[in-house]
Amino acid sequence: MTLPPAHRTPAAESAHLARLRQLRRAKDAMDRDWAKPLALDAVAARAGYSRYHFVRAFKAEYGLTPGQYLSRRRIERAAEMLRTADLSVTEICVLVGFSSLGTFSARFKEQTGLTPSAYRARHVERGSALIPGCYALLWAGGFPERTPPPGPS
Repeated sequence: MTLPPAHRTPAAESAHLARLRQLRRAKDAMDRDWAKPLALDAVAARAGYSRYHFVRAFKAEYGLTPGQYLSRRRIERAAEMLRTADLSVTEICVLVGFSSLGTFSARFKEQTGLTPSAYRARHVERGSALIPGCYALLWAGGFPERTPPPGPS
């Protein structure tokens, strides 16, 4: 349990701030690379923690596990794309870092109360104009990298 700042000694406050800086490094990496597949071990290493200690410390500080936090960030980005981009739900699912449309739809509905299609329909009804998908892809960081098919060099 973490004591409120008013009840910490200066040494305890200094230690807490050091731990918080470590956790923020990992959180910043998740905020920056939200669409990429992120390995928990790699994110935990950025904070200088083992994966298990990192999950506990992150949840204690931010109220969510790293996976829940990353999922929330991805859903926020997906909601923005659904409101503004003329991309399919499947394209948005992949662009924001989900590998399963079913998981994406379930998480989206948990967070927003609507399916991705219903969410888009609600915002289009309100007069939101959808920008062409090619512009949305460029705005979102470009087209996904494609690896060439295996074959003779």
